[in-house]
Order: sequence, then structure tokens, then C-alpha cells
Amino acid sequence: MTTVEFDAQGKVLGRLATQIAVALMGKTTPDFRRDRLSDVKVVVHHADQVVVTGTKSTTKFYYKFSGYPGGLSKKSFTQVKAEHPDRMLKLAVKRMLPKNKLQAKLMKRLTLEVSST
Repeated sequence: MTTVEFDAQGKVLGRLATQIAVALMGKTTPDFRRDRLSDVKVVVHHADQVVVTGTKSTTKFYYKFSGYPGGLSKKSFTQVKAEHPDRMLKLAVKRMLPKNKLQAKLMKRLTLEVSST
């Protein structure tokens, strides 16, 4: 199994998530097939130091719905970054992967490391 490493320090969220999703699916390997898992594991260092451009830090929201009436909750980008600093990158990568049975298996091969400082 090959390991691909990324350093997220100072990188833009969407562009980095695209590179990670492509690597997770195995599109950079010569034996790529859409219906098979690739032998690629992705490690992202400094996942909490990813940045967003423009005014997304104040205008971007993450929504969650419980399924009950009035159960829609939303959190801003800054709130999510304060509570779970690596969750924005994880959600961005997950939403870029294909919505099929391989998505959960591909997400297990993604490791996000948060810097300790």
C-alpha cells in the first residue's frame, strides 16, 4: 500500500481537498478502476492550518438536520474550526468522493493529523 502525504499548512481548503480526493480514489495510479479500491493511503499533516479565501470564514455555514421539525442547526466556519479543527477538511474531501459503497472505505484510508502547537 502506497502512502501519499500532504502538508496543509497555508493551503486553500477546496484546492487541497480536490488533490486529496483524487489521490484517495487512486486516479494518479496506472491501475485505476472506478469500481475497485486503490492501494493508496493519504496522510495530511497540519490539517488544522488550512485557510479559506475571501469572506468564507464569516459567511460559510455547515448545516445539520436531525430529521425532526425544527431540527435544522447551523454552525459558522469559525465555530467548526474552533470545536473540531480538522472537520472542515474531512467534510470537503468526503463530499468530493463518489456517493457509493466505496465512499466509507475510502474515508477510512484518510488520516488527518492536527499540529500540537
